[in-house]
Amino acid sequence: MTRRVGIYPGTFDPITLGHADIIRRGAKLVDDLIIGVTTNPSKNPMFSTEERFSMVEREVKDMGLDNVRVVGFNALLVKFAQKQGASVIIRGLRAVADFEYEYQMAGMNQQLDDNIETVFLMADVSLQPIASKLVKEIAIYGGDITPFVSAPVREEVVARVDQIGRKGDY
Repeated sequence: MTRRVGIYPGTFDPITLGHADIIRRGAKLVDDLIIGVTTNPSKNPMFSTEERFSMVEREVKDMGLDNVRVVGFNALLVKFAQKQGASVIIRGLRAVADFEYEYQMAGMNQQLDDNIETVFLMADVSLQPIASKLVKEIAIYGGDITPFVSAPVREEVVARVDQIGRKGDY
């Protein structure tokens, strides 16, 4: 019997509690879940690809999920999924704005390979407002990001903000 492999791709800059929620839930839907840590040319990451990979790997290890592994990639998502033998792409949704973008991406991916299905998971209601971009912005302006990320991720973000400098009046 063929194992069902799923991909949950993202930049994870940084990984949030919302991402962790999707990972836990996505791991229940497939035999093997691959967290694909990627670059995104349209984003200006706070952390390098290697730092994000290590951060995600540590968070996944802390979740204790035996069927999840972390893989870095810098390729077209469909090509990465094919290389990993995946038949499912898992995407998290927070709001209608996410849906519009994700719907378009799912359609394009289907055109590239109609054997790979995209599955959308709604973030837990308590986690829906969390976005990596907002976590970074809150941290840069001296706000508390404790409700949005794990303690180790919070420490890494705060340390990076200390390196690059805070903004605003705090």
